[in-house]
Amino acid sequence: MKYQIKLMNKIAPEGTGVFPAAGYDVSEDIASPDGIMVRSASLHEMEFEDNLLAIARAGAGVNNIPVELCSKKGIVVFNSPGANANAVKELTIAALFLASRDIAGGIAWAKSLAGDSECAKLVEKGKSRFEGPEISGKTLGVVGLGAIGVMVANVAHDLGMEVYGYDPYLSVDAAWHLSRKIRRADSMDEICAVSDYITIHVPLNNATKGSFNADVFSKMKDGVRLLNLARGEIVNYDDLETALLSGKIAKYVTDFPSPEVLEMTNTVSIPHLGASTPESEVNCALMAARELKDYIEYGVIKNSVNLPNVEPMPDCAVRVCIIHENVPNMISHITSILGAEKLNIEHLSNQSKKDMAYTVIDTDSPVSQNILDKIAAVEGVIRVRSIKVR
Repeated sequence: MKYQIKLMNKIAPEGTGVFPAAGYDVSEDIASPDGIMVRSASLHEMEFEDNLLAIARAGAGVNNIPVELCSKKGIVVFNSPGANANAVKELTIAALFLASRDIAGGIAWAKSLAGDSECAKLVEKGKSRFEGPEISGKTLGVVGLGAIGVMVANVAHDLGMEVYGYDPYLSVDAAWHLSRKIRRADSMDEICAVSDYITIHVPLNNATKGSFNADVFSKMKDGVRLLNLARGEIVNYDDLETALLSGKIAKYVTDFPSPEVLEMTNTVSIPHLGASTPESEVNCALMAARELKDYIEYGVIKNSVNLPNVEPMPDCAVRVCIIHENVPNMISHITSILGAEKLNIEHLSNQSKKDMAYTVIDTDSPVSQNILDKIAAVEGVIRVRSIKVR
């Protein structure tokens, strides 16, 4: 019997090729999927059947996936952090220049001169309307030092900017890649106080939604230039319009056009091109497909937004994978069931992430459906499955 993988968007063939034809059916027409691959399609209105094991997002953001519902149903949600980082980094650097000089306005104006024999004279006369400052020697504040933020900070420094980075959750891996010449800010207030340019690279969640608001804007330099290639809703649009009209913010460049922003002065709206490169699409598809395949076949969880990372030992006969609430005594309940059935545990892995936990038990003994049913009946257990590894 083959695993069924449903594609919600067009996925790069390098990604779908990860699934061998002998063991998988991969198509947009799958009716009852074991796994889903998605890019931008919204899954919020989709009904998930009980056999759905995981959803893999070929990209970083998961706002199009009902993560809380998935957690309740024991569906692992993967994303692809860093796979599109270089593409977004390059567009962010372009946004720095778009925020400095009115390049977009100048191009549109020059285009309007088509067919005018006085074009050259008009260009020389009118070009001053589109001038702006150089970025070299200016200060850039980078809010969020994940894969993208670190890349942006390093390149901006190489372009002659003084760079401050702020991220209270800076990971060890990101810190290794951050240039020692980047200054670590202790707070958002410090970023606001020193920066001529500020670029946002944080995820959209309950804590960050609307967090760039009047209070934050008031602490920024007059004439600051703000870049948002993270998510549009991180910025409070009403407060943004006020700041643009007053000159507090000189220019706002975003990769997320909205009806509100498109009506505002001194804004540049890019049509969500951050990850729109063939290289990025391939990288995201490959990462998402490998995450999905490793989980289906081996119970490995890596880069999940709702479950902890667990990479069990590679070799065993049977693996029991248990998604459960992060509550006391869960492990003892599970192991007592296995002990009563005389099932030997070769290896046990357990990790938690907020309210969710994942336990993987390796054994060389057969695991009956009766044992799985007993584990599933334990209060707090959400999903149980066994995998024949060899």
